[in-house]
Amino acid sequence: MIALYIEYEDYMNTYKQTDLTQGNLSAHLKRIAIPASIGFLFNTLFNVVDTIYAGRLSTDALAGLTISFPIFFIIIAVTSGLGNAVSALLSIALGQKNKQLFHQIGKNALFLGFILSIIITVLAPLMTEPLFNLLGSDGSAQSLGIAYTNTIFLGSLFFVFNAILSGMLSSQGQTKPYRNFLVIGFFMNLILDPLFIFGWFGFPRLGVVGVALATIIVQMFGTIYLFYKVKSSSEFDLSLLKTARISAKTSKDILKQAIPSALNMATIAIGIFIINYYVLKYGGNQAIAGYGAAVRIEQLALLPTLGLNIAVMSIVGQNFGANQLDRVKKALKMATLYGIMIMMIGAIIIFPLAPYFIQLFNSDSDVVSQGSRYLRIETLAFVTYVILNICVSVLQGVKKPGFAIYIGIYRQVLPFAIFYLFGTYFGLGIDGVWWGIVLINWSAVFITVLYTKRTLNQLKPINV
Repeated sequence: MIALYIEYEDYMNTYKQTDLTQGNLSAHLKRIAIPASIGFLFNTLFNVVDTIYAGRLSTDALAGLTISFPIFFIIIAVTSGLGNAVSALLSIALGQKNKQLFHQIGKNALFLGFILSIIITVLAPLMTEPLFNLLGSDGSAQSLGIAYTNTIFLGSLFFVFNAILSGMLSSQGQTKPYRNFLVIGFFMNLILDPLFIFGWFGFPRLGVVGVALATIIVQMFGTIYLFYKVKSSSEFDLSLLKTARISAKTSKDILKQAIPSALNMATIAIGIFIINYYVLKYGGNQAIAGYGAAVRIEQLALLPTLGLNIAVMSIVGQNFGANQLDRVKKALKMATLYGIMIMMIGAIIIFPLAPYFIQLFNSDSDVVSQGSRYLRIETLAFVTYVILNICVSVLQGVKKPGFAIYIGIYRQVLPFAIFYLFGTYFGLGIDGVWWGIVLINWSAVFITVLYTKRTLNQLKPINV
């Protein structure tokens, strides 16, 4: 019934306005951001379900999935980079009213996605065990994490295509199809996880490999569904797609936009890798399991603002393409204000209830204690994430994606020294990691806001 309802709602809104250069900015933000945020909610709940089931298997299984996350982030980095590039460049093309360019970019993005997914599927598993060894993991947690990660890499094609197809839709202001996929995917995963993990109803008991297999099946469904929605979208013309060429120049333009975004996401993976290293160093498997559970709660708090990133990129891209630079600045201010308000509410709710949230994943007292401590300190940094993400989305929307790499390196690589300084030199142990995250994020906000304001003030109309 849920699937039928959201399909009906999506059908009724298929022909809604896709021109984001006109009309009320607040209305556009809400129309695009709310469905996207709902989709991200179910995507995070998808991951929460995986985490809960892993915790039910064992603490080592939960630790293994947590340790594997920065390695799995290779796929996330590539898909996010391509998806963001597609959304930004196609938004600009729509702002310029250039449908031929829209299809040229779309076709080349799909071609690039196919090539990159093959590379990931073949080469990424070769790095898995060395990276786990570098982290200092061992025993059952390591073997379970490797098994999960190597299985996930087999589904690279579907992850990559889903990001590209979603970018093609969000550039038109259509975020409901991707939301629909994530909602349906959540319920699919809810059913598939126990079947594959525990071997219910005669299925083989696959453990953490079952978690990965369920995810791949859901992503495959998403590729089929989103491709259908792109074909049905108001800006899509199959004849234009057929006549569009695979062009080295267009592919280069996409990569110029995608690589900085992907590298920014890759630095996040490095940052998680560094955090995991120090968490294992100072707290062991109980601490890493508590951190993994706490991150899921943190992601839930961030969900309402993630839709703002998609909305801002689409709105800014179209208005930049149409040379309406005042609307670009207004979109940044409005989205930032909404995001700050949402994150402050989230922090107020999570701080007192942190232990109860962690207990949903694991009842071990050390796991609950470590996860709760992280969450309570981290509430001081909640606002920083929304400010940073919105500013980066704005910069991508005006074809200035390069800054994301530098601020990503600052936020994710510098902490290696900060964590050692706080944790070992000052003797704060694992608390040094948590306070180091807060310090780095707030200083990054200061730098990013100054750079974004200066960049927007120096923008000049683009040639149409």
